[in-house]
Amino acid sequence: MSTSDTSKSSPQNPQARSAASGSASAEHPSPQPLKPPKRIARTILAALKGGVVPRIGLGWIAVGRRLEIEALLNDMEVVRDGGASFRFIVGRYGAGKSFLLQTLRTYVMERGFVVADADLSPERRLAGTKGQGLATYRELVQNFATKTMPEGGALGLILERWMAGLRAELAAEGVQPGTPEFLAGGEAQILERMHALGEVLHGYEFSQLLIRYFRAMETGEDEVRARMSACLRWLRGEYTTKTEARAELGFPVSVIIDDDNWYDFLKLFALFLRGAGYEGLLILIDELVNLYKIPNSVSRQNNYEKILTIYNDMLQGRARGLGVIMSGTPQAVEDQRRGIFSYEALRSRLAAGRFSQDGRRDMMAPVIELEPLTPDELLVLIDKLAHMHADLFATGLVLSDQALARFLELEYDREGAATHLTPREIIRDFIEALNILAQNPDLTVDALFGTKAFQSAEHSEGDGEAEDEYAEFNI
Repeated sequence: MSTSDTSKSSPQNPQARSAASGSASAEHPSPQPLKPPKRIARTILAALKGGVVPRIGLGWIAVGRRLEIEALLNDMEVVRDGGASFRFIVGRYGAGKSFLLQTLRTYVMERGFVVADADLSPERRLAGTKGQGLATYRELVQNFATKTMPEGGALGLILERWMAGLRAELAAEGVQPGTPEFLAGGEAQILERMHALGEVLHGYEFSQLLIRYFRAMETGEDEVRARMSACLRWLRGEYTTKTEARAELGFPVSVIIDDDNWYDFLKLFALFLRGAGYEGLLILIDELVNLYKIPNSVSRQNNYEKILTIYNDMLQGRARGLGVIMSGTPQAVEDQRRGIFSYEALRSRLAAGRFSQDGRRDMMAPVIELEPLTPDELLVLIDKLAHMHADLFATGLVLSDQALARFLELEYDREGAATHLTPREIIRDFIEALNILAQNPDLTVDALFGTKAFQSAEHSEGDGEAEDEYAEFNI
């Protein structure tokens, strides 16, 4: 996708200024003609002040990341065409990894993708002996989200939509609902559709579950409809034994979803979703640092081996209609003692080549390292937040260009800001400043930004005297 295309269709809301015009907007901030609903504005400000990424309304505050977004959107085109993609997003805490993922999540859902996201934790990993891999699968399936159900929990809706299409085809053929012919025709259609997906692992078990679900929908009896719930439980990986699954499903199942095969079922879901009319399945896995923190080296290596399995599947064409994006800190990825790069097979595949130096970035590489937002982009961002805050709380407070620039100047004057300051810290400080100004009408912007709290890195006269005192000291 070209730059001009991205500016029109990128996840940055067309109602807000795009990052491409960040410099001009930063010089002359002005009130936005369109405003988010108060519910969304309140959620955005509360989430950002708390240091987390809101799951709604991101288009109102998205700035920058044009190259990263363009690269990820190209990946989504590959998935849309029936291919697969795998990416790592690497950045420090607060650098915008989660924000980028949630922005992409919102964008692709609007365009017909199903999105599932999960944060890794000590209880949720990619592999483990105590169900940690299965726990990640359950979280992903529970979070299946679509355009009509963006908050997750869309698995039941997806199945009902697929079954509705099935019933419509049978009705078009003149088969009357509620008849034995209708049930038989539905089962035949399910088998035919699953066969059209090709030879896939566990495809037979999946098709049998769909047949049981179809029967339960059509009969409507309480006992049989309970089987619908049982089918959903099986698809969500909630059965721990085959015996329990057989008792509730009413037919002999040969497999249940567990730590060893959960990824195979995600690949199967991707194929099914494409057959159900969706563009594909996007999996977002955050907090890779929890794999880095695993104390046992064997368990840690098993998790990295799972990443290698998924990576190889994607790039070798064994997965279709599936995109996977994992994100973590540089330490979690690049540390050669405990990080992903400690697994040599992954390090040799993911490490940057010798030509990606001196500011040259390969946006087609499997690892995308997030660059810091520029001051111009941050100026556009805090301008958006200032207008949103003033509209939400009806303060009438409009910060001037000079005030916004002064705030950023103070933030960048902090000690260590050049290497450690992140957008999260800047945003939290700015919203805090807006809250204080709103709650203290007598307080001026100049007075607030002139306090010691905003001058922690600026040298006082005493500091200068101290430097003079040791000016002649040599080692």
